Amino acid sequence: MIPARARKPVRAWKRGCDMAKNQRPAKKGVSAAAALILSVCCLAVGLLVGRFVLGTPTAADPLNKTAITAGELETVVGTYTYGGETHAITAREVIEDSSSLAAAVKEDGTYDVPTADAILGYVRNAIIMHEAESRGITVTDEDVSAYALEILGTDDYAAIASTYGLTEEVAKRMLGEAAMMKQLRDQVIADTGVGEAPAPPTAPEDGNGDATSKEWADYVIALLGDEWDTENNTWARTDGTYYATLQTYPISNEEASYEAAEQAYYIAYTAYSTATSNAAQEWTNFVNGLLGSASIEIATLCS
Repeated sequence: MIPARARKPVRAWKRGCDMAKNQRPAKKGVSAAAALILSVCCLAVGLLVGRFVLGTPTAADPLNKTAITAGELETVVGTYTYGGETHAITAREVIEDSSSLAAAVKEDGTYDVPTADAILGYVRNAIIMHEAESRGITVTDEDVSAYALEILGTDDYAAIASTYGLTEEVAKRMLGEAAMMKQLRDQVIADTGVGEAPAPPTAPEDGNGDATSKEWADYVIALLGDEWDTENNTWARTDGTYYATLQTYPISNEEASYEAAEQAYYIAYTAYSTATSNAAQEWTNFVNGLLGSASIEIATLCS
């Protein structure tokens, strides 16, 4: 069992999302870790935190420096308040949120002070992970393995860590937290009706769109669902999504044209796209609702 960790959330970078989608290797180093993040995490970039203050939470003031030594990794670079509790954010936590100390250390043995954007991103995602924990969301080793296979095509954590310049522990933690966030998002959008994207029909080898077959009939009828009366071999109703477009095409239990199948696919995919857009908005609204009740103080202007 991989425990939920509210203070070490997965980093949600747009660049990381694009890379994860395309399964492309990243440059090794601090930013390379973003490639481990599922596209779902891209949607966790809420717009606003309720109150934003630039300040100095502790006497150790990182505003006067751009680099820290290994002995200064516990320097507090910010604080955030959420759910009535205030949490200190150390440089170590922000660095390890998307990298490993070994990958982040410079030739002179120092580390860059985390940027204001990195700290803000850390807080955004920490709050989302707090919410996941409060809902009792956890992931097992099997969940993380399945997630890694889905996103990266492998669950060999040593290989993943080597590819992206991480330690094996950091790679597995990041994947586990991303899997938790996916479960949270799935809960939030459960009522939006998003299913699997429809697969297009198999095109005829000769390119003849008027050609008919039982295969295309089965394909169309599967998409029609309760709009088709299989027992009576006809439309069950004429007020559904498909009837207006497909009424002119000969369709039966035994035969339909590729052109009819293609039109049914377009209708199904449009509905899927709309549901996906609605789900994305639902998730964004949810995240912004969480962030709107939080406040943050950042002790650095580094960029």
